[in-house]
Amino acid sequence: MKEIIRIEGMSCQHCVAAVEKKLSALKLKSFKVNIGSAEVEFDDSEMTNKTVQDSIEDVGYKVVSIENISL
Repeated sequence: MKEIIRIEGMSCQHCVAAVEKKLSALKLKSFKVNIGSAEVEFDDSEMTNKTVQDSIEDVGYKVVSIENISL
């Protein structure tokens, strides 16, 4: 599954680094974090987007939308 996640509350590279650190602990195939969004790819038999969302929100940011990308 590949998704774009819109994130509220990110304003600098420190925010990007905090989200990258949290996502790096997950079993993701790939991820790229920018200010205000993250693009993630994962095996949906191993985790759900709720796991990814919870990880981002654990760092203190709010997930405002998740968009699936067709592979």
